[in-house]
Amino acid sequence: MSGVVVVGSLNADLTLYTECLPRPGETVTGTGFAVHPGGKSANQAVAAARLGAAVRLVGAVGDDAHGAMLMASAEEAGVDTSGIRKLAGVPTGIAGIMVDARGENSIVIVPGANGSLSPDDVAEASAAFDGAAAVCLCLEVAQPTVLAAARAGRTAGAAVILNLSPYADIPRELVESVDILLVNAHEAAQLLGLDALDTAGQDWAALAERFARAGFGSVIVTLGSEGAVVLDASGGASPAVVRVAATPVAAVDTTGAGDAFTGALAARLAAGDGLADAARYASVAAALATTRHGTQAAYAGARDVEAMRARAGARP
Repeated sequence: MSGVVVVGSLNADLTLYTECLPRPGETVTGTGFAVHPGGKSANQAVAAARLGAAVRLVGAVGDDAHGAMLMASAEEAGVDTSGIRKLAGVPTGIAGIMVDARGENSIVIVPGANGSLSPDDVAEASAAFDGAAAVCLCLEVAQPTVLAAARAGRTAGAAVILNLSPYADIPRELVESVDILLVNAHEAAQLLGLDALDTAGQDWAALAERFARAGFGSVIVTLGSEGAVVLDASGGASPAVVRVAATPVAAVDTTGAGDAFTGALAARLAAGDGLADAARYASVAAALATTRHGTQAAYAGARDVEAMRARAGARP
């Protein structure tokens, strides 16, 4: 099995660039505006496809210009878009994004057609899961749809990856259908009921045990410029903890970097890598994504990732 299936959201990213993000009630002057193809699931699909994976995307767009842009971007990257429904009279989802001079961002999502994606759509696209090695999910579509996709992935024998973003509480049946949980530090703290993670002094083995008690044996916590941590409590009494070093780059836009990580992780798992090696590769792909503006257009191909890994002294 070598395929990747991504089920979820496609959004048009309406991006405003500014020196600093406005505080509540404040108006600031922007430095630029752009419309990019986005949506967490579409981003993940494009990222995986650019790295050589055979990718199928299941989702929904409106019959409008934004939908056409998203379909064209996915197809240009080599994604199979036959599982995407085009809905008449329903707008494509959008994300309003503000990006400051440091590359940090703030995002508001309007679901549009994404809100119509249902378990029936997953059932209708059941053939997409045939031969899947990895299934990528996030929470930009309804949770019953996410659960249906997770179960379809399990039935197909694929590794089910849940990116718990945007953060929400999830039911036990979804927890039990997930093989790999992918969270950032903020989402990890929310899930475990912590005020925050002390990323410098964190007892990661103890955190892995907390995740295991919450039902997640294999977890990746992404830490932005500090890299990532792979936690695996699924193999025995002592959790395995692997620190993944950050790749130093000059970041200009962090929008979609997490999706680049997820897509790259899925691509490498589908290619047969273990979880830690896949995470190391994904960390480099995510870092490269921050060096250009936008999301999908910023994602690197396999040659660029391998070149960066070589420069950083990573294993080939």
